[in-house]
Amino acid sequence: MDPRDEQAFLAELGRRVRHLRALRGMSRKVLARVSGISERYIAQLESGEGNVSIKLLRRVSAAMGTRIEDLIAEVPAPQDWPIIRDLMGTASATQIAQARAILSGVAASADRIQAGIDRVALIGLRGAGKSTLGRIAAERLNWSFIELNREIERAHGLSVAEIFAMYGQEGYRRLELTALREQVARPGPMILATGGGIVAEPVTFDLLLSSFFTVWLRAKPEEHMARVREQGDLRPMADDRAAMQELNAILASREPLYARARLTIDTAGIPVEVAAEKLIAAIAPAPRRTSARRKARRMQPAR
Repeated sequence: MDPRDEQAFLAELGRRVRHLRALRGMSRKVLARVSGISERYIAQLESGEGNVSIKLLRRVSAAMGTRIEDLIAEVPAPQDWPIIRDLMGTASATQIAQARAILSGVAASADRIQAGIDRVALIGLRGAGKSTLGRIAAERLNWSFIELNREIERAHGLSVAEIFAMYGQEGYRRLELTALREQVARPGPMILATGGGIVAEPVTFDLLLSSFFTVWLRAKPEEHMARVREQGDLRPMADDRAAMQELNAILASREPLYARARLTIDTAGIPVEVAAEKLIAAIAPAPRRTSARRKARRMQPAR
């Protein structure tokens, strides 16, 4: 084999590790701790200089909650391949036969079900304002407001940090998918605030996109960092001197996925009240807002 081909393979391997690590919101320090591999070695791997063994690569992929074949596949897979692969793993023989017929052109594919605009999911990095703006908008529209992370914590009696510590990235994402399915089955208008990393899991994100009107709340990296610091939460970048660099890497990896939302609202440099009004105006035009307020007033007891 041409040495240049080997070097190109290692460079692409490093790029994929770097991309998936950022997509998962993990710093090198966190990945090193979870995988048991030195941070220096991970830096070499990501730069295309580390000739990694299959055992160490298996530990890296497990720590990031991904499959080793996603790191080493020489032919780029279609964008939706992870979704198809995961769904096929749990499909029945009949469903597999139907999928084969569709992919071979024997059967026509069904149109995708579009969610109603009264089922809204907010996506974006931590510090985008999902909880704050979602709660304000839901209260004014008389809709339910749900924070997916809080539902996971309530169901399992553990904080998100404790769940990550006990079950790892892959375990938490399984719980996240289960929690999302429960909210999809829940009737009535709602605003759902999701975790920043929900876009990293193809099946979970696809379910979100097909079941909710998704809105990406976007802000500048500096604003994300300032808001997170105000909340006293730097996970997953705690004690990392390169926190801003890591945040930029996470945002760069997730932006193409966040951009799949039906709507983007830029919250950069504007007050909370103004951002909330922008969200409400986008998901509920004036006549519907008036109707919701009248309904809320009718439900209030007489004084």
